[in-house]
Amino acid sequence: MGWLSWERFLCNTDCVNDPDNCIGENLYKQMADRIVADGYKDAGYEYVCIDDCWLAPTRDANGRLQPDPLRFPGGIKALADYIHSRGLKFGIYEDFGVQTCAKFPGSEYHLQLDAQTFADWGVDLLKFDGCNSNPADMARGYPQMSMYLNQTGRPIVFSCEWPLYETKANYADIRKACNQWRNDHDIADDWSSVLDIITHYGKNEGDFASFAGPGGWNDPDELVIGDFGLSQDQEKVQMGMWAMMASPLLMSVDLRNIRNESRDLLINKRILAVNQDKIGKQGRYIFTVSTTVDVWNRTILPEGSVAVAFLNRINYGGPRQVIQRCSDLGLIRPNGYVVTDVFTGDVIGNFKPNDILTIDVNPMGLSMYTANPL
Repeated sequence: MGWLSWERFLCNTDCVNDPDNCIGENLYKQMADRIVADGYKDAGYEYVCIDDCWLAPTRDANGRLQPDPLRFPGGIKALADYIHSRGLKFGIYEDFGVQTCAKFPGSEYHLQLDAQTFADWGVDLLKFDGCNSNPADMARGYPQMSMYLNQTGRPIVFSCEWPLYETKANYADIRKACNQWRNDHDIADDWSSVLDIITHYGKNEGDFASFAGPGGWNDPDELVIGDFGLSQDQEKVQMGMWAMMASPLLMSVDLRNIRNESRDLLINKRILAVNQDKIGKQGRYIFTVSTTVDVWNRTILPEGSVAVAFLNRINYGGPRQVIQRCSDLGLIRPNGYVVTDVFTGDVIGNFKPNDILTIDVNPMGLSMYTANPL
């Protein structure tokens, strides 16, 4: 859980004309301050992550990576120290290829040196992209980078984009090398992008969901909650479904200017409890009801509990009513369950397997519940 700059701030390197929004050390310091002051750290968000465009155009005289000196005048080590002083962790971006996606120096031919550089700087997470590289080399290169990171002796979360660049990913090998991995397109700040990613995870081609669990996670990309493109209902869809999918939660929003309802959603303790459930079992699509409402469930703690989500894909009209037998939703314990609305915390009742659950789901909206055994 944490914050990543990419979707919201992209590759804005103009710190002369846009000092408040450029990729520079002040942006990351301010986001770290907001994470601490506004309750995100207390809710569990702990990583502050740089994405592409932090680099100088060339390596230094010793072949080491270096930040742009005008935008990061204090250097990366000093920035990491600042973020650590706030009780947070620090993430950085690089690329397996000869250049990053934005054409800054990549790590190809420098894997060991770069891994040690990141450790020396105090990096806690490395996002490793795959632009400007040969995908045929990734099955060798990503495990090599994982090995070099481990050899530094510093714990560094390894966030891979390896499966994103392969036609048919070997998730067994990916999980051995990586702690989390992207396998779908970059998210955009709009409903169609969010829905496309959910659809990809629902199809679960290659059964990648089965490889998720403690130590390794499928990553559907950043949370765009609080930005510009989603309605309040659509924000609930993303937050709830990312929780159902056991996803890393990396906000990409200007925390200095965020709506109160978006902030409250991001730190909703019941949703975060589902997301961070220690079993770590990824939720799955199970069927569609009422022609447009997709039903997902996820096994969670305490033992025997289930999270259930109803996603209404339709983008017109009013709420769609769902009438469903509880056993079809995975609620099969004879003694029944207490069912709680995850968003509001309201208990909606006690239900046994043969009981009928009736709910309404808004267009482009989500209804989500936890069912705990009685």
